[in-house]
Amino acid sequence: MNKYIAKDKVKKIECAAHKKSSFMLNRITSARTALLFGSALGTLFICVPSAYAETVSDVSQNETQERTTATDGLTLPVIRLRAENGTVYAGGQVATSSNIGFLGSKKFLDTPFNTISYTDKYIEDKQAKDITEVIASTDPSIYTNGASGGWSENYYIRGFAASTNDMSMNGLFGITPFYRTSPEMFSRVEVLKGPSALLNGMPPAGSVGGAVNLVTKYAADEPLARLTATYMSDAQFGGHVDLGRRFGENKEFGVRINGMYRDGDAAVNDQAKENRLFSLGLDWQGEKARIFVDAYDALDHVDGVIRGVNASTAVGIPKPPKADTLLSPDWGFVETKDKGAMIRGEYDFSDQLTAYAVYGQSKTEYKYNGAIVGTITDSIGTLNTALGQLAFQVDKKSADAGFKGKFETGPVKHQWVANATYYNHEQDDYGYRSTPGFGPIITNIYDPNPNWGPEPPFTSPFLYHTTLSISSIGLADTLSFAQDKVQLTLGLRQQTVKATNSVNTLPENGKTATTPGAALLIKATDKISVYANYIEGLTRGEQASAATSNAGVIFPPQKTKQKELGLKADLGTFAHTLSAFEITKPSSYSDASQLVNDLPTFVSDGEQRNRGVEWSFFGSPIEHVRLMGGFTYLDPELTNTQNGTNDGHTAIALPKRQAKLGVEWDTQVAPGTLTLSGNINAVSRQYINAENTLSVPGRTLLDVGARYSTKVANHPVTFRANIYNLTNKAYWAQPQLTNLALGAPRTYMLSASYDF
Repeated sequence: MNKYIAKDKVKKIECAAHKKSSFMLNRITSARTALLFGSALGTLFICVPSAYAETVSDVSQNETQERTTATDGLTLPVIRLRAENGTVYAGGQVATSSNIGFLGSKKFLDTPFNTISYTDKYIEDKQAKDITEVIASTDPSIYTNGASGGWSENYYIRGFAASTNDMSMNGLFGITPFYRTSPEMFSRVEVLKGPSALLNGMPPAGSVGGAVNLVTKYAADEPLARLTATYMSDAQFGGHVDLGRRFGENKEFGVRINGMYRDGDAAVNDQAKENRLFSLGLDWQGEKARIFVDAYDALDHVDGVIRGVNASTAVGIPKPPKADTLLSPDWGFVETKDKGAMIRGEYDFSDQLTAYAVYGQSKTEYKYNGAIVGTITDSIGTLNTALGQLAFQVDKKSADAGFKGKFETGPVKHQWVANATYYNHEQDDYGYRSTPGFGPIITNIYDPNPNWGPEPPFTSPFLYHTTLSISSIGLADTLSFAQDKVQLTLGLRQQTVKATNSVNTLPENGKTATTPGAALLIKATDKISVYANYIEGLTRGEQASAATSNAGVIFPPQKTKQKELGLKADLGTFAHTLSAFEITKPSSYSDASQLVNDLPTFVSDGEQRNRGVEWSFFGSPIEHVRLMGGFTYLDPELTNTQNGTNDGHTAIALPKRQAKLGVEWDTQVAPGTLTLSGNINAVSRQYINAENTLSVPGRTLLDVGARYSTKVANHPVTFRANIYNLTNKAYWAQPQLTNLALGAPRTYMLSASYDF
């Protein structure tokens, strides 16, 4: 979150220009500008918050503006400084700090978890169209199937599927778009790897491999007016306008507006996409109080939506068709309309105590008409596709309130936080799992497009009403020893989960669970930290289906546990993280060995255990060159499976090895800068069934790009060109709900940005 520099702890500085005076200079944690004026020479000191910046020179020129004020009869230059959630590493791709849930913003070497925070510059240069394209391009701990035009984004963190419903906006769940999020309204995209129930509260959909937080844009001191025109193959055109300005005597009030529209044919044959976004970010920042307001309206529409297909052991895995083949009806569509708004207030009672409260609401309307499942029935690629219709409306409400403070007990410093969270959603579902009057469509994966038949009218009936309510109370303390070289964080969160369904005749169930966390960080040197953590995730308990002997029973929330050991090195312009981890996640299944009245019993007795080693890096090892990427080895093992049948097998959809490398090189070309870029993404094979009898081969994808930055009539202009999947490689990967989907074909992206 953009914040003015504020008070934190006091540091005494002698002014060489006026030795008779000494000054108390405030360093930071929350949100006011601390200024120190020397008298005779009009010297100005600015203390930049440790959580948000290290040196004034790190802050880009457009984040400062000269102003004037009077002190002791002198008119002095005053700088109002905004550091958008932290300074950045060389090249501007990654921020030096990330938000760690209710622990707040922490610098890279002070964070006892594996995190990364992508900047809006990185997002713009990637020409990213959703959040997956931001986080999965160079991070070896994140895997995506690469398919284009599904109803939802798709990615795994540390080997566990992450739900788009579990993205947070400025730390609050339930506000982001439901299935796909266009990133134009965000200044940062932050990824925390591993479970996060203590830090953020339980994610509504129960994601446990990691958390994604989206930080909205607010106005900087320097006025901004930027227009970007875009093109994406085959014929999709669009534009994006980004406007920001501050008002008031001290620029207390800021307005940031983002508007985006894209429409046209996609790179997949017979597929078209339409996206629309309007967002508004308002902020007011006073001496002790701050208020932030965000609102947005978004549309995501895909014609020719993909669903994926199923394979069987009898048929095996066929050779993939051409990469641009649409394996779902060309008349099929998905449409998601999202609206959301949130307000956050903060107040500093003193330098040692801050209170905050945030509340948000969102609404989603969803429609889907197309393939429900397609099955490959023989070795020559015959495809049997069943049709269905789905729709839902969901209303979400979310809140978070708490206190943050600090104190000292002898040589030990404490930074404590206490908060309470609340989340509620109500959802009405509609649809047919099998569209009446429209039987299966028979076609072939190598020539499907002419044979999809007519589009059924959309007439989905009401199915059921569901509710989910999650509340929690959390408390944590970070104890610092030996001049902050040793930091121990201890915390606890108690959470209550309630879920109901209109087809479930049982009364509402409320289950409570406590999730602890502990993390130790040691700064071995000014450039190296080692850390260890134990933290738990939480997923709502599953409900036994009607086909089981204990139908309707809702199990208690299930805990996922992570143990991690890591090392971080910050070389100033280039940073590394090396970590080893183990995550265990419980699972449920129907146990046929426990029959009651000839029905199996639904039990919570399975487990998936992911062990891995990650190495990641980012920054500029040499001038004009930037590197980002790494390598992950992951062993996602199934344990305690039903009757032990699949014990020791590899979990489906996950590669054991991923290697990624993104490179940028600035070539100096008068009168501007030409940057050449490339990206390599290599993954090993993935099993698509729990028995490990079917697998798809690994793949290596290559992306290339270039951009040219210059000035036209003294206004900054940037031209960008990217080619994704340069070789147009056709490959299978596993989507949500089915076995196989085609990865995206070669895709061209062009854009031109003009600041006016």
